[in-house]
Amino acid sequence: MSDDQAARQVDSLVVASLLASRMRDKNRCLCALTTFLMIPASSLCFAQADPASEPAVLAVAKVLPAVVNINTERVVRRTVRDPIDDFYTQFFGYNRFRPREIRQTLQSLGSGFIIDPAGYIVTNQHVVERAADLKIHVTTNDGKTYRAHYIAGDDKTDLAFIKIDAQTDFPFINLDNISPNLLGETVIVVGNAVGYGSSISRGVLSAAKRNITVDETEYKDLVQTDAAINPGNSGGPVIDISGRLVGIASAKMAFTPQGVPTQGLGFAIPANVVRDSVNHFKQIAMKQEKSKSSPAPAEPSAARADKLFGMQLQDLSQELSDALGYLRGRGVLITAVEPDSPADAAGIKRGMVVYRINKSSVSSVRQVEDALQTAGSGADVEFTIGIVRARGENHELASLTLTAR
Repeated sequence: MSDDQAARQVDSLVVASLLASRMRDKNRCLCALTTFLMIPASSLCFAQADPASEPAVLAVAKVLPAVVNINTERVVRRTVRDPIDDFYTQFFGYNRFRPREIRQTLQSLGSGFIIDPAGYIVTNQHVVERAADLKIHVTTNDGKTYRAHYIAGDDKTDLAFIKIDAQTDFPFINLDNISPNLLGETVIVVGNAVGYGSSISRGVLSAAKRNITVDETEYKDLVQTDAAINPGNSGGPVIDISGRLVGIASAKMAFTPQGVPTQGLGFAIPANVVRDSVNHFKQIAMKQEKSKSSPAPAEPSAARADKLFGMQLQDLSQELSDALGYLRGRGVLITAVEPDSPADAAGIKRGMVVYRINKSSVSSVRQVEDALQTAGSGADVEFTIGIVRARGENHELASLTLTAR
């Protein structure tokens, strides 16, 4: 056999070996496919992630019980006038009727969140502004409504502190572990958008340390997000996907100062500012609690004289004595007499002076307090009342026995 014939024979054996190998692989594939087709369709399930285990879902479930809806109500008085009266005033120089006063109820709606199991809540100051005149109602995530009272607020940071009036423990958001606020991190706005409770919007932290001006008030170092912030979200928490506080939803910019429409520009008060403000607010709350628990001061003499006899009293200073022409250093001035009171029935008038109570001379409101300390309802007290003028002129004194009411 020649060398060429031998080479061709070797090549033929290699090709035959490769073909046999491919046929074996093909047979194995056909066997595997046949086995696969014999498996019931119900068993062909591919692994899927459970939505309940998503980080965002877990974060919302963690903080939602501490988020509240805040509804405030304030009654204001307004003076209104009939437009026809303006016509009469313009042409005839007088009003036919006096202006009319009406009462109007103003309501505002916002969000907040509990930061302490005792029921302390942080929210925006503009949600509960003028809270001294407000009725504040707080609705928790479980649908229960509570009365709350205003503790303190700060217009510069637009933060306020209120407390639920209830003796129970509440779920809360811990301010000891706040978000690092990293650019691009996922953030979630939780609140009551346009009154719809438990509303969620999601976005990213777009920027930090933004300064904006709203209604001529400048707010500094805010965090910016493209998550939707709508009316009613104000005061609600902005959190990261670990449930840590990023900030408090505060404002949405719909237009630039030049009137250009914008999209995705929402702002929140950063968590570190919230934490510092809450620490300050808690100190104010502690002082208020101490003042409530301290014993009430003794009833002042003016209040006792008013309560028992219907007289309001005032110290006679040198300037006041000189202005009235009364003798200096003696007596206590009667500034008002209640109608149908024991003092009124005895003929006592405003401008007279109390010089003695029983056998004690008085020259200050404090001395009147001491003299009336033991007097109660039904007690008979003798007063020496009248006017002693300067230079000894026109002394008009009378001793009157008044029965305390």
